[in-house]
Amino acid sequence: LLAFFFHQYFRVYSPISFGKKTDPNGDYIRKYLPVLKNMPQKYIYEPWTAPQEIQMRARCIVGKDYPMPIVDHGVVSKQNIQKMKVAYENQANGISSNSKEKGNLKGVDPPTKRRRL
Repeated sequence: LLAFFFHQYFRVYSPISFGKKTDPNGDYIRKYLPVLKNMPQKYIYEPWTAPQEIQMRARCIVGKDYPMPIVDHGVVSKQNIQKMKVAYENQANGISSNSKEKGNLKGVDPPTKRRRL
């Protein structure tokens, strides 16, 4: 139901910058993700950006010991904000998300099939 959407949909917190801001040393990450305990502070929130040599030294190879990112947060957060904006506009224009034309809301692309892992 669109009426229950968070009114500040444009605030999307990045898990990377939020972590850097609230726990710059990565203590929480190191405690609950022990595979990253040896990762240098510079790469603790983005281990996939660490050069291969650093990953080897930290004994955490991204793609083997730690998964690659599922999405590029910078890209998908912008897409999500745009979709939420359209949903709010549709609500303001009386277009219901519960209508038979639900899949054809103005400006919203149909969902894509998810890749199974």
